[in-house]
Amino acid sequence: MSNPKSRPESWIAAIALSAICLISLGNVVVRYTTNASFAFTEEFSVFLLVVLTFAGAAVAARHNEHIRITFIEDKLPLFWRRILLIAQAFFSLILLSLITWYGGLLTYEEYQWESLSPGLGYPTWIYLIWLPILSLAMMYRLLQSLIERLKLADTGADQ
Repeated sequence: MSNPKSRPESWIAAIALSAICLISLGNVVVRYTTNASFAFTEEFSVFLLVVLTFAGAAVAARHNEHIRITFIEDKLPLFWRRILLIAQAFFSLILLSLITWYGGLLTYEEYQWESLSPGLGYPTWIYLIWLPILSLAMMYRLLQSLIERLKLADTGADQ
């Protein structure tokens, strides 16, 4: 397979992981030197973990590296393999569409209600907006991967 591009998601995932490491390390150092901890670290860490998960999933979708069992897929004739690839993408897109819709709805409701986070008092929509945005990124990368996989299936190349 060629070297597919998914740089924005890769950078977002790398930044989120780095920030989680730095926040956690800082919290550990402060806890052991002062017997206190930063209260905000859990709030940021959970938010960054969600961002990391969705950005990493978008990268995995683009590179066709999600965990799956390919035994049946590899044994199918070309016609049925194409049907299976399209069905996999279709059901994945349905799930991601639901996540995007309900994540967007939740974000909008939190914006309307002016809800604040319990730890730092930031508006919660700032944390939630990343869910539908990164779900859309996953959908886009999934479609890119499907097109490439269908082309590979047509040429008979192994994936």
